[in-house]
Amino acid sequence: MLFHLQARLAISLPLLLIAACHQPREDAPPRAEVEQPLPRSGKLDRSKAGRPAPAVEFLDPEGEKVTLGSFAGKPLLLNLWATWCAPCVAEMPTLDALAARDPALQVLAVSQDFPGQETKVAGFFEERKLTRLEPYQDPELGLMTGLKADVLPTSILYDSAGKEVWRMTGAADWTGAEAAKLLSEAKG
Repeated sequence: MLFHLQARLAISLPLLLIAACHQPREDAPPRAEVEQPLPRSGKLDRSKAGRPAPAVEFLDPEGEKVTLGSFAGKPLLLNLWATWCAPCVAEMPTLDALAARDPALQVLAVSQDFPGQETKVAGFFEERKLTRLEPYQDPELGLMTGLKADVLPTSILYDSAGKEVWRMTGAADWTGAEAAKLLSEAKG
């Protein structure tokens, strides 16, 4: 029974991710222009507030296994993204700027690219000159499953005790005043 569930998940999850990743509108500017800071298009969800971070393993930039518990002690903004997701790509510079601007907040971008894409993710960070974010990876998609996230990008704010404050599905400009107000909720 478990094997059948895993097989279904392995087949259906990539299709769900592709369908769930918000596609740019037909009248949207070319990709290079889309990569400017964006207005928030995501949906804020507080229904899971207070839940602890799952103890799911993923890979740090050196390929070592870590969990979200490794980041306890400071507020954490977890961002689930993929190199093939246009809204995710557009959002990354604002996450990098946030990580540079707010040392009291940990910003963790975890790629949901599939196994074998490790060099693609590292190359993405180099090509985009993302200097504050690091290329964490979750090739098994354990975080998406453990968090019951089905849209990319998804960002989840945790307080310093590792409890969820809120989650946002869809892209956001993490450099704006609205984002700062939302992020301050984990510091209170």
